[in-house]
Amino acid sequence: MKTEVRIIDDIKGAEVYINRAASTIVNGGTVVFPTETVYGLGANALDEEAVKKIFVAKGRPQDNPLIVHVADKNIEYLVNDIPDVAKKLIDRFWPGPLTIILNKNDIIPEVTSAGLKSIGIRMPKDNIALELIKKSRTPIAAPSANISGRPSPTDVHRCVEDLEGRVDFIIGGINSNVGLESTIIDCTVNPPCVLRPGGVTLNMLREVDENIYVDSAIMKKPTEDFKPKAPGMKYRHYAPKAKVTIVEGDIEKSVEKINEIVQNYIEKGFQVGVMATEETRTFYKQGNIISLGSRNNIEEVAKNLFETLRKFDDYAVDYIISEGFDEDGIGLAIMNRLRKAAGFDIIKA
Repeated sequence: MKTEVRIIDDIKGAEVYINRAASTIVNGGTVVFPTETVYGLGANALDEEAVKKIFVAKGRPQDNPLIVHVADKNIEYLVNDIPDVAKKLIDRFWPGPLTIILNKNDIIPEVTSAGLKSIGIRMPKDNIALELIKKSRTPIAAPSANISGRPSPTDVHRCVEDLEGRVDFIIGGINSNVGLESTIIDCTVNPPCVLRPGGVTLNMLREVDENIYVDSAIMKKPTEDFKPKAPGMKYRHYAPKAKVTIVEGDIEKSVEKINEIVQNYIEKGFQVGVMATEETRTFYKQGNIISLGSRNNIEEVAKNLFETLRKFDDYAVDYIISEGFDEDGIGLAIMNRLRKAAGFDIIKA
């Protein structure tokens, strides 16, 4: 497959390329496009054959549901009902990094929802994404634009790296601002339940409804018979080629333990990467050390997480050892992604 790649910084002067990308969607093709969370791989959400191409391009399991992206808040034609709390969440957080699960209408094919009677919907904030959806004149189903299981891309060049020759069109240029996939909240239950943490934090959601809670399953290793209701709940996700281990606990003890692990691997002839922070990077003397940012700016850590995992692939390391983070705010989302990347291989310091 020949992939058309267009690197653009914003919609100014790029109308012709956005129009061509939209035409690709209309004609049943696949398009990689930027959002504020991560880059997405999109197709017409209402076209069963087009959606199937997403699963093929990514190598994505068929029971992993997709998220439908829209360009405005009028989603009545896609769902059977919108509870009051969902309406409040839409008014408060759209456009933005919040996906809301609702009971779907029959207009949405079962392949899009992975056979579920519900569907996740969000309105992205990125201008290119919104313009693409508007010009396509259809909602766009889009998971992250990467080979399934790998770290999600926040840079268009990583999308090219993974998907050139697998999709019809790649458009973008600006790096994603949030760096982690959207928060997913299930509004088919009462009170609503967070199925995937993200940039819209639990505290922010509770400003709308104080009873909103987080599904305890998001921090546990799922069983083989687990049926995911939202993307990222079941399968190993966000994983680089190297094996990832997380060292959690007191930071001083964690640094000491990480140094011990790194030395052990290096003595055995392995290449090792260390995911550090600005506060700790100088305490590591061996291995490929990359700082995610400052612990005093946890949003920066979130933004850098996936690209840092991919950089370790560039360095061809065999093992990656990461510090753990507090689960306050977006820290919960960071640890959710890290634990899945590690396959829940966690050491307590």
